[in-house]
Amino acid sequence: MNKRVLIPRNRNFLFLDSHPAGCERLVADMWQACPGSADVPEGAGPVALIIGSSAGYGLAATVAGLKRAGIRGIMVSLEKAPTQRRTATAGWYRTAATADIARTAGHDLVFLNGDAFSDTVKNQAAHLIEQRFGGKLDYLIYSVAAPRRTDPVTGTTYTSVLKPIGQPNRTKTLVFDDQGSPHVRVVETGPAEGDDVEQTVAVMGGADWEGWISLLADRNLIGDGFTTAALSYIGSPLTAAIYRQGTIGAAKAHLEATARTLNERLGKTMGGRAVTCVNGAAVTQSSTAIPGIALYTGLLRGVLGEELLSPVQQLAAMWDQLTGSAPLTLDDDGRIRLDTWELADGVQAAIAERWEAATTDTIAGLADLAWFRAEVQRLYGFSVPGIDYTAAVATDIAWPALSTPTLLGCGGSQRA
Repeated sequence: MNKRVLIPRNRNFLFLDSHPAGCERLVADMWQACPGSADVPEGAGPVALIIGSSAGYGLAATVAGLKRAGIRGIMVSLEKAPTQRRTATAGWYRTAATADIARTAGHDLVFLNGDAFSDTVKNQAAHLIEQRFGGKLDYLIYSVAAPRRTDPVTGTTYTSVLKPIGQPNRTKTLVFDDQGSPHVRVVETGPAEGDDVEQTVAVMGGADWEGWISLLADRNLIGDGFTTAALSYIGSPLTAAIYRQGTIGAAKAHLEATARTLNERLGKTMGGRAVTCVNGAAVTQSSTAIPGIALYTGLLRGVLGEELLSPVQQLAAMWDQLTGSAPLTLDDDGRIRLDTWELADGVQAAIAERWEAATTDTIAGLADLAWFRAEVQRLYGFSVPGIDYTAAVATDIAWPALSTPTLLGCGGSQRA
């Protein structure tokens, strides 16, 4: 067994290794932080397929779905195994921890590691629904953030970009130097060119989500009353030029248009529905790559403190609405809104004031930098309370086996 003492080695927000014990504790803490528990007889929970189950909102949807709704089913993600030189990705270890929790709680989850955009993974999931989970799917949660996608029909590979549309965007951003000191800098991002928008929409829009639904419907694997939700984000006016009004925003608009198309189709054929679910801000591996988001999130925490809602708290509310435990509340565009706490006028006004005042010299008094840095490290299993980081840990953790269930088995996670 390969055991090592692991220290965080990183370049700004990207880390070379992940800590398995920290990732395990992180998932356990999410489980404890998720309110309530499902009163579901053993083996009788709804069948769910969560695409992008190993990180961010998708991981939160998985943990909250287990605890709030008692789901069983299939979790899909794309993660890297450990090697002699490197640990596994953090999502690999989080998936192993999630499988342990599911097994202890008595829920049959299967975890698939592969490209969710591929027909291979789609067919694997369809086969499992048919052979292992009674042939009918109740819920599909779509939470995929990826840099590129290969269309399984045409073989064309598309690449997404983070760019504004129409003109360059200058924004403040937060970085940390090699000594961990914070710096507020102004960065300029050039506008989308050529087919940048179309490429980004092809990756991050609704095409793959619709592809999953079509494949499952063609194989008669969607149950009556089926519900599907794609997880999304709108964000603040402070970040709108690079996010909601940029290339990623165009993809999100396509995702919402896809939801309306799917909702009409599912409603007519099986009394089903499709929605997008707009979440509030969080520190994720995807969000830290977007210019300005790190600064914005640190300031948001500085304003709200403990009132900032974690992803698992938000997704617990989503599951309550999807399952009928709470009223389904949609905005005028047919979206579940879990971000109202973030976008409240008073909160945004306070953040805007701090944003204007933010410089390298003032940032420590405006943003919760200790929390933000720890949240980034926790994405990789570091800075998790209760973990002895001086102790050697086993890094060659196995991916959850596709076991044959007895009463209930454990299973299996594209990154969110």
